[in-house]
Amino acid sequence: MAILSKRLMAQVTAAYQGEYGLRPAFMDLLGTVQSGPDPLSSLSNTRRRRDFALQESGNQGRPYVYNVCPAVCTWVVALEDRRRIHGGLIGGEVLVGNSLDQSIDYMVRYGMPEQEAESYLGRLPRWQTARVEKACRRLQELFYQMSGWKPLLMDENRLRIRQQEQFAKAIEDQKRSGAPALYAFEKERVLLANIRAGDRNEARRILNEMLATIYMSSPRLVVLRARTIELMSCLTRAAIEDNPLLEPLIERNHTWTERLVTAMDFEELSMVLMEALDGFIEGVYLHGSNRSNMKVRQALDLIGRDFAGKISLTKLARSVGLSTSRLSHLVKDYTGRTVLQVVQEARVRHAQHLLEHTGMSCAQIAYDVGFGDQSYFIKHFRRLTGTTPARYRRSLRPSARQ
Repeated sequence: MAILSKRLMAQVTAAYQGEYGLRPAFMDLLGTVQSGPDPLSSLSNTRRRRDFALQESGNQGRPYVYNVCPAVCTWVVALEDRRRIHGGLIGGEVLVGNSLDQSIDYMVRYGMPEQEAESYLGRLPRWQTARVEKACRRLQELFYQMSGWKPLLMDENRLRIRQQEQFAKAIEDQKRSGAPALYAFEKERVLLANIRAGDRNEARRILNEMLATIYMSSPRLVVLRARTIELMSCLTRAAIEDNPLLEPLIERNHTWTERLVTAMDFEELSMVLMEALDGFIEGVYLHGSNRSNMKVRQALDLIGRDFAGKISLTKLARSVGLSTSRLSHLVKDYTGRTVLQVVQEARVRHAQHLLEHTGMSCAQIAYDVGFGDQSYFIKHFRRLTGTTPARYRRSLRPSARQ
């Protein structure tokens, strides 16, 4: 834990304690607390359970909640930076039940003196489960916001688990409805329509339904691989038929196909398809179905590449060799949107991607996608999606969906 500065630990502690009244503790990879006292150190199973919680937090990409003893729970956040776990952050302990006699018996059985156990339990606050969930998420958010660390592996694991949950739900829904395990080819067009509209959540839901149908028809890997490759090719072909300007998707499809061919299991196949879906949305939505003017195409390509920077109408017009008034007129005529609206939509779509796939804070995302002010970011995100960035992220969590 020497990699963490005392200043960072103090900042995280002060912010979290100010919001929830709990003092977090930093622990090393062995489950030993490195900051402040550790009242649970006398329990013989403490380090083993913390070690397990740390591993599970990394594997799940989110805080791991567990019971210290009956009626008492705590949570651990894995501290990762670029695929390396450096330790964990313990959120504190709270009472979530009434079995205090059982708690004392448990703690005494594992090595804590009875009087010490009674004193310890008497100091704990009593919380509802919903507050525990909020505190977990906030602790993780605070640390990564203040540290600037990049939890790449945790983000990937969280996305993988979300995909598995959505896929399992799609299969269960099909079984419950009694729908036959036949591939619905008409869904390809529905999926493509949502991709073109930039509706990432609805597109992902439909793709999961299609994957569930494919899996139910035959769980054999060789068949699954062939069907997913077929699905990818059909989507590419349908997109190009609608708009010949999307021919670059053919080259991307080759790359995705190569990864599908080498996938070792259905989980990996599904993950590749989800990545391809994101690629489709970025490519198809920006190009749209009306991009038949070369100058408009060049301008929108520049926006697609540089939306996070300082994009001005003057700069775009100079890049494509038109006057500002002419470019503004053409973009409005061919896309139905102003240049500024196209830029804002590109930024919000990328912000949605970061909210789904990373643990970055909303403030970090606002600056990363090109909004210089967080309130300005929230305003346009709500205008285009109907919700705030924070609510959008919460809606993606399994607990929120349930």
